[in-house]
Amino acid sequence: MTAEQAVTGATDYFDSGQFQRLLARRVALMTESQRDDRDALLAHYLDAEIAPQLAALGFNLHRLDNPVVAHRPFLIATRIEDSALPTLLCYGHGDVVFGDDENWRQGLSPWQLQEEGDRWYGRGSADNKGQHAINLAALEQVFHARGGQLGFNCKILFEMGEEISSPGLAEICQQQAELLSADLFIASDGPRLNAERPTLFLGSRGCVNFRLTIHARDNAYHSGNWGGLLSNPGTQLANAIACLVNQQGQLRVAALRPDSLSDSVRQILSDIEVGGTPGDPAIDADWGEEGLTPTERLYGWNTLEVLSMLTGNPARPMNAIPGSATAVCQLRFVVGTDWENLVAHIQAHLQQHGFSNVEVSFMRGSPATRLDPRDPLVDWALGIMAQSSGKKPVLLPNLGGSLPNEVFSDILGLPTLWVPHSYPACGQHGVNEHMLKSIAREGLQIMTRLFWDLGEQGNALLARRRAWQRAAS
Repeated sequence: MTAEQAVTGATDYFDSGQFQRLLARRVALMTESQRDDRDALLAHYLDAEIAPQLAALGFNLHRLDNPVVAHRPFLIATRIEDSALPTLLCYGHGDVVFGDDENWRQGLSPWQLQEEGDRWYGRGSADNKGQHAINLAALEQVFHARGGQLGFNCKILFEMGEEISSPGLAEICQQQAELLSADLFIASDGPRLNAERPTLFLGSRGCVNFRLTIHARDNAYHSGNWGGLLSNPGTQLANAIACLVNQQGQLRVAALRPDSLSDSVRQILSDIEVGGTPGDPAIDADWGEEGLTPTERLYGWNTLEVLSMLTGNPARPMNAIPGSATAVCQLRFVVGTDWENLVAHIQAHLQQHGFSNVEVSFMRGSPATRLDPRDPLVDWALGIMAQSSGKKPVLLPNLGGSLPNEVFSDILGLPTLWVPHSYPACGQHGVNEHMLKSIAREGLQIMTRLFWDLGEQGNALLARRRAWQRAAS
């Protein structure tokens, strides 16, 4: 059996309609992790959908309760063929965001896989049921092509709470570090750069949400009687925000500006053009950090966004000076940013500009991660993707958004490779979510060849990586 024969088998499996039927069954399960009345379905997804598929491949199954949030379980599956072989860790999540049934386009339902042209509509088709279904199907194809072997050891971690910020995932990885020990990590989530180009990303930007509040007084006061005499917290907060990020969206807090946009990262990003595909919004050319390309702004820089702002009563505005104002802001950041001291940096900057009355409070955050693009694993994966697709793949140092990659890169200490099987206009987290059949088919071919090649030359690949690490240290 050859790699080409394994990929042909995977393609025949996809074209037969078997993959579509499997995905339709999984999309029909309303695994909304934000709802308390879906507990049984969340457990059912692991027990009735994922576990039997992996058991048939000879995986040992470890069902674990969530140590932080009840009824959002984990499944760890392990298959050890030979301790001398490389060990791969994969990941997926079976939960989805709210279906939002009533707002889908007429004729569509979030819980029924509906085919229209190149699109399969359904909640979870792109995030993440369709993506992990592709990877499990690729493992199956390699397993059968090799006569009941993969050629490497494999471990898979499934969670059912990713859409509620993965509570318990870090704790599970800490508690089960030995069970999850591996040599490399490959998974699929998020979008490609666009529908046409296969994409490899090596981590994700971090994200911190924080709140700004000015509480001037307990009551609102008539603006005709007190205007010009009482400070307006809404006006003050608007000006305070403007000293953090200016009218062109440029971050002004020096301590939170990154230093990791190196020449090598810029070289990688120079091959990438963001936006411009059907369904994408028009990019505002004059928005964002001056002197950077749109691609560098998205993947190599930090951005501060105002997510919401409230002063007074917007629904019923009164002729009164409000007593308080509040805003929720967000910093998306790349590696090298001192995000853990964000509150102190924001406070110092505001005080320097005369806004000592603004209270800054941390809400939640996650770190930025990025595998070194020079790692031999990167060129290996890119080569397989190019060979399988016949296209030049995109390398992103990190995703523009955020994923729980830090649990794999920092807690488990693994080199992380993400190969997404979706695209930016997929409707993820919105209505009319869909997967493109063309990407799914190509993704299955890529992953089958990737897993096949890991079984062929995994030890040699890891030896090259160890030599590179020694030379770089």
